Amino acid sequence: MHRFFLHPEAFGDNETILPDDVVHHLKTVLRLAVGDELLLLDGLGSLYHCRLKTLGKHAATALILKCWSEQETALPVQLIQSLPKGDKMDLVLQKGTELGITSFSPVVSERGIPQPSDDRRSKRHQRWQKIIQEASRQSRRPVLPRLDEVQPLVRVLTDCNANLRLMLWEEECLPLSAALPEAPPSSVAILVGPEGGFSDKEAALARQHNFQPVRIGPRILRSETAGFAVASILQYTYGDLGYREP
Repeated sequence: MHRFFLHPEAFGDNETILPDDVVHHLKTVLRLAVGDELLLLDGLGSLYHCRLKTLGKHAATALILKCWSEQETALPVQLIQSLPKGDKMDLVLQKGTELGITSFSPVVSERGIPQPSDDRRSKRHQRWQKIIQEASRQSRRPVLPRLDEVQPLVRVLTDCNANLRLMLWEEECLPLSAALPEAPPSSVAILVGPEGGFSDKEAALARQHNFQPVRIGPRILRSETAGFAVASILQYTYGDLGYREP
């Protein structure tokens, strides 16, 4: 069944109004018609089995047949990602969402790229939200990952309350496996630096906020690759990637 995310306020008691972008996809891509059924999600865990009631050129409504809730099965992982160059953050958001990352916190670091103007920043955030939404739809996640505004590194480190906090740092000798506890942590934060890596000052700041510096192995991964490489390991070790159907 085709799935689409809508804003939670779009859902009424018995029916919902579909936004323009969903209407366009229904008509021009999927070529659905009145009476066809689809699954609508509010991004918070509620799912709505619906039937198309009306389908016009720019507007459509769907009748709600059934509603239920689902919870995430992935290990809660916050990815604190220093802004990479170009559009590499798009890949981080897409693949990170597929791998079960529950929140993305992009940060500005000493060797990272500077922030754009307010207008470009707003458009970029909207594009990032769409990437997360599409990746969540494709990977069949019931809850949309949280996307924070870009913030200074120190602010995100101060606000982090994850149970296990890892900083990926190529100058550290402690392997990732040695930093992983036997008992599953309730939540994990992964801190990833920019292309030029963290400065010594930033590494010391992360340590002050209880982040354990680790290295993944003998190879140096790109900034946009490192986060979801470690997320894969964590989801297999503690989350749902290692789950086997009974």
